[in-house]
Amino acid sequence: MAKVVVIGANGFIGSHLVDALVLAGHEVSAFDRYSTSRPTFVAAGVRVIQGEFLSRADLESAVSGQEYVFHFLSTTSPATAEADPTLDIRTNIAQTVELLESCVAAGVKRFYYASTGGAIYGPQNKAEYSETDRALPISPYGIGKLSIEHYLHYFRTKHGLESTSLRISNPYGTRQKPNKKQGLIPIALRQIVLGRPVIRLGSGSMVRDYVYVEDLVRMVIPMVGVETGHDLYNLGSGQGHSVSDIIESLRRVTGLDFDVIERPKPPTFIDRVVLNIERYRSEFGPADLTALDEGVRMTYQEIRGQSID
Repeated sequence: MAKVVVIGANGFIGSHLVDALVLAGHEVSAFDRYSTSRPTFVAAGVRVIQGEFLSRADLESAVSGQEYVFHFLSTTSPATAEADPTLDIRTNIAQTVELLESCVAAGVKRFYYASTGGAIYGPQNKAEYSETDRALPISPYGIGKLSIEHYLHYFRTKHGLESTSLRISNPYGTRQKPNKKQGLIPIALRQIVLGRPVIRLGSGSMVRDYVYVEDLVRMVIPMVGVETGHDLYNLGSGQGHSVSDIIESLRRVTGLDFDVIERPKPPTFIDRVVLNIERYRSEFGPADLTALDEGVRMTYQEIRGQSID
């Protein structure tokens, strides 16, 4: 059993990670604001730490006495980072550096960082991307994530803080807030439930690597407390689905007909991003993956049961 803290524990991925870590037998602390909602994770015996990510004192308190820190909190989304790149610099990057400093002072053994596989490689016209490919992000969100990855290298060299960067593809699933402007599947399902048209950016040919969130966190668990062969891993399904594929899955799962309205694709959107996950598979074995329609079905059931507007 290890002592771990999840930063961003009440978020979409973070809450599932808390549940998975508890199930694996770890002693888990869960740091987040909890300002507008109760904890969304369901595991018992979790130490809840309410605090502000932008508070150095709160971060120091959260990591004190912890062996492993999982940083799964972001103050921006791809859309908000693009609207104000300095916000990402002033909050995500600067505060993550302070978090790393706090981890060094607390004697943390390893820092796990939720980076991005969807935005960090940029437009290189490859069928799939591996960890050995260059990272050439063209969006503020991807640039910010890569900057933090570089700071992890600095803190390892300067202070001996071990770290693992997790380049996550396009996660979707339960607990993902459909009223936020991130995630095609929950946003589209919300529109369908409300009887509104689905907005499609571009022609529908954009391809992404969609991974169900519970599959994703199960991939993380074997990494805890072990000496891994690398400090960087792609985490995803290793499969590509176009936007048109997703829309057809939504039709199959909901059994509903709905209108689709096309909007221009933002210039910083990449046409195709599929992750090669062979590095992970070779070290930890094959990932147990949920079929797309089944993942969409579970997400739809949750959104349909919520009070949304």
